[in-house]
Amino acid sequence: MEPLTTNELKPRFNQSRINALDVIRGIALLGILLMNINGMGLPYSYSDPSVLGHTEGLNYTVWFANELFFEGTMRGLFTILFGAGVILLTSRLIDKGAGISTADVYYRRIVWLLLFGLVNSWLFLWDGDILYAYGLFGFFLFPFRNLRVKNLLIITAVLICIGIAWDISDYHKNKDLKTDYEKAMVLKESGATLDKKAEEDIGQWEKLSTKKTPEEIQEYIDGMKGNYLSIIKQKASKIQMMQTWVQYRYFVWDILSFMFLGMAFYKLRVLHGERSVKFYVILALIGYVVGLSVNYYEVTLITGSNYDTLHVQQAKQTYHVGRLFITLGHIGFFMLFIKSGAIGFLQRGLAAVGRMALSNYLMHSIITSIVFVGFGMFGQLERYELYYVVFSIWIFQLITSPIWLKYFQFGPFEWLWRSLTYGKKQPFKVTKN
Repeated sequence: MEPLTTNELKPRFNQSRINALDVIRGIALLGILLMNINGMGLPYSYSDPSVLGHTEGLNYTVWFANELFFEGTMRGLFTILFGAGVILLTSRLIDKGAGISTADVYYRRIVWLLLFGLVNSWLFLWDGDILYAYGLFGFFLFPFRNLRVKNLLIITAVLICIGIAWDISDYHKNKDLKTDYEKAMVLKESGATLDKKAEEDIGQWEKLSTKKTPEEIQEYIDGMKGNYLSIIKQKASKIQMMQTWVQYRYFVWDILSFMFLGMAFYKLRVLHGERSVKFYVILALIGYVVGLSVNYYEVTLITGSNYDTLHVQQAKQTYHVGRLFITLGHIGFFMLFIKSGAIGFLQRGLAAVGRMALSNYLMHSIITSIVFVGFGMFGQLERYELYYVVFSIWIFQLITSPIWLKYFQFGPFEWLWRSLTYGKKQPFKVTKN
C-alpha cells in the first residue's frame, strides 16, 4: 500500500472524538487559569502571597486552597492529556495508512505549536506560556510512542525522581549558603576583614532571601502601564528565562515526565473513562490522601516560618510528590463525574471548551492582557478579586464554545493549526446534511 502524502491526510472530525478526553481537557484548561491569573494580574507574588501582604483573610484563603489543590496539578492534567494526544494522533494516522507521513504530520504539528507559544509570549504578553514547552518537549515523544506501558511508566518515574533530587540538592546548597552567610556576618559585625568568599556568601544569600520592596513593586506596576513595546521590553527577561533556563531546570522533569505518563494512561484506557468505577474511586482516594497530606505539610511549613526563604526551599523538596498524587486524584474524581453523566449541560459545555482548548487557552492571554494591560488593572486587584475575572472567563467560554461549534468544526486557532499541519486549508464551517 502506498503511503499517503501529507496533503491527502485529513484530521478526524467530531464523530471520532472521545468525549471523556474532551471533558477532562476542558476542566484542565479552565483550571489552569486558577493559577495563571496570579501571574497575569499581580506582580512578584505568584507563589509567595507575603510579597503583597496577602497573608490573611480571603487573599490567604485563595492562596491556601490553590496550594493544596491546584498548584501544578491542572498543568499536570493538561500535560497528561497532551501525551495521550500523541498516541491518539499517531495511531489514527497509522490506521489510515499514513506510513512515514505520520512523522511528517506529527513534527509539523509540534513545530507550529512551538511557534504558537512564541506568539503567546511575545505578542499576547503571557510570560508564563506553556505551549512553547509543549512544543519543545513534544519533539522527544514520537520515537517512544510504541513503548510498552511499563517502560513509559519507568521513564516517567526516572524523570520525576531526577527533578526531586535536583530540588533536594538545591535546598541543601541554600542551607549551606545560609550557614556560611551567618558565619560571615558574625565576622563582619566583629570588625574582621572578610575574604572574597565571605563577601560573596553575604551577597548571594541577601539576593536570594530579600523580597521585593514596595518601591520595586510599584515600579513594576507602573511599567505595565506603558506602551505596548515598553511592556514587551519589561517582560523580555522573564520570557527569555522561561524559554531557556526554566525549560531544562524545571519543565523537563515537570512536563516531559507527565507527557510520558499520559502516553501510558492512554494505552491503559484510563483517560477514556473505560475503567471501572472502583478503579477511579481508588485512584481518587489514594491521590487525594497522599497528595493533600504532602501539600498540607508544605503549606504549613511555609506559613509557619512566615514565608522564610529557606523553608520555602525545604517545602519544594516534596513538590513533585504532592503534585503527582493530587493530579492522579483529579483524574479519578473527574472521571467519576464524567461516568456519572451528572450535570449534563455542564459536561457538554466542558467538552466544547476542551475541543477548543488551544483557542480558549490563547483567549486567556488575550482577555487578561486587555483587562490588566489595556484597562490598566495590573496590580490593582486583591488576590481574591482576580477570581471575579477567572469566573467571568469560565462562564464566557462555557457559553460561547458550544455555540461556536454549532457553526464551525474547530476553534479558530485549532483550524489554523490543522491547516498549517496538513499543509492545506481545512474545512471550517459545519456542513448541513
